[in-house]
Amino acid sequence: MHILLTRQLEDCSEMILKFKSLGHQVSLLPLLSVERLNYDEINFFDYGGIIFTSANAIKYLEINKIDKNILCFCVGHITEKKARSVGFQRTISAEGNVLNLKELILQNYEIKNKPLLYISGETISFDLDKQLSNEGYNIKRVINYRVSQNKKFNENFVKDLISNTPEIIYIYSKNSASSFLNFIKIHQIESIWMNTNLMCIGEKTSSILNEIKWKKIFLFNPGEEEFLLYKI
Repeated sequence: MHILLTRQLEDCSEMILKFKSLGHQVSLLPLLSVERLNYDEINFFDYGGIIFTSANAIKYLEINKIDKNILCFCVGHITEKKARSVGFQRTISAEGNVLNLKELILQNYEIKNKPLLYISGETISFDLDKQLSNEGYNIKRVINYRVSQNKKFNENFVKDLISNTPEIIYIYSKNSASSFLNFIKIHQIESIWMNTNLMCIGEKTSSILNEIKWKKIFLFNPGEEEFLLYKI
């Protein structure tokens, strides 16, 4: 099958190799770009736990002064893997769901403990810090990156995509879905997806692309990408 991935290369390089090893053709169309943002210096000793809702939050954080034994809450296994790769030892993963992440924090971190540090991007889909504050937690949010939609794409790539339309496309966020919809409309290729299966994280993400006619729409959690191949 022809599979289209829509994340940045560093975020899906292992998946590309895995899919190719299974005999699939893989194309890459990064829909978003990520920019590091400056933030005030953090005294990490003031905090008893740290929260990451994306691997980018770890990538753009100065970690040299952090005790890697700090309790580290991660939204999913990709984020946890990134945290582990830079030295964090005590990680807990919520398997890709922010609501589950909130519940994990409620179950595993006492309100009376030190404040929590939440590292995130500029735009978030769920106000985790406010939700935890409402539960009585002392939490500080630090924004260290910004995500923007890509506007320019290689015209030869677009032509190849039209002539060899993917059977599967993976979309990972509402922002990505919006960017992909813009991509489709800019290039006037609304009608080529009727034999394509759209894989989205969550109904809110898929709803953005409902106006396009797909073969089928599937919902998935990060880590289930290979499993979905066997449902087609």
